[in-house]
Amino acid sequence: MTEFEVSTQLFSQAAVLMMVGMGFVFAFLSVLILIIKVVISPLANRFPDSVQTDNRIHSTATTESSATVAAITAAITQYRQKHNHK
Repeated sequence: MTEFEVSTQLFSQAAVLMMVGMGFVFAFLSVLILIIKVVISPLANRFPDSVQTDNRIHSTATTESSATVAAITAAITQYRQKHNHK
């Protein structure tokens, strides 16, 4: 056998091994997802999540966001005035 034939044979074996490995991983993950859905679905129907809304968190986030934007804007304005940027 020539060196080219050996290389070709090794690459083809590597490709087959890679495909078999990827197929095994895909099958394993598919079965895992299926099992999780089968087990979790009845539990999710039996014990649903309770939805709680808290308006205080939303208003605080908006206030903090507005304060942050104002601080950044003031900092940019001061920087531009100090360095004469237009």
